[in-house]
Amino acid sequence: MSPALERTWTVLRAVTAALIVAAIVRQLAASVGSALEYGRDMATVIANFFSFFTILSNASSAVVLAWAVVWFATRGRDADGVRRREPRGLAIALVSVTTYMVITGVVYNILLRGVELPQGSEPVPWSNEVLHVVAPVFLLADALIAVRRRALAWRDTLWVLVFPVTWVVYTLVRGPLVTDPTIGPGYWYPYPFLNPNNPDLVPPGYAGVAVYVVGIAAAIIVVAYGVVWVGRRRALSPRAEG
Repeated sequence: MSPALERTWTVLRAVTAALIVAAIVRQLAASVGSALEYGRDMATVIANFFSFFTILSNASSAVVLAWAVVWFATRGRDADGVRRREPRGLAIALVSVTTYMVITGVVYNILLRGVELPQGSEPVPWSNEVLHVVAPVFLLADALIAVRRRALAWRDTLWVLVFPVTWVVYTLVRGPLVTDPTIGPGYWYPYPFLNPNNPDLVPPGYAGVAVYVVGIAAAIIVVAYGVVWVGRRRALSPRAEG
């Protein structure tokens, strides 16, 4: 990749980060507006909004992409002009958010597209597509195209699991303790496949939830290994240096 194209990709990272933030803010504004209109508990609505894996993974992606932009602009070259590999922390963060976004895109478009979710308001169409399609596609392209890739150790994929495991535990512990501000039952879960009260789960109850959790966890591991594998291959390629 030539220096000009390298700079162009950095600009695309910045634009995508800004677009993700705009999409999150727009959807949050819609949720807050709906809560005000119907007199719902605002604190619960906001807490629920930021309990969605989609929102958290997109917000993390925006932060990591911004980090990559700043690194490229300030430390991407040594004083003598020699190009540098991305630092290990940034490389792990990029692998992590890429994995989360790929999973977000796949799960949404296979399991959740067209399913009404308890967001507190109707999804904003353009925001919904940015968060579930545009951003995941860009992060996947970033793994395949962006330069300065660092070859990570296979054990670094364990870092990718920290956030999803924490989020699942948080969701299942919090779920029975929260009242859905839109319909009022004594529980709230961000996705139907994590709701043990969902009559469509097979097997029913927490056993059905466990099936989905194990399946998605396996998918996360596979995707994480795949992203690390791509990074290792590209780090060995002269073209990865540009």
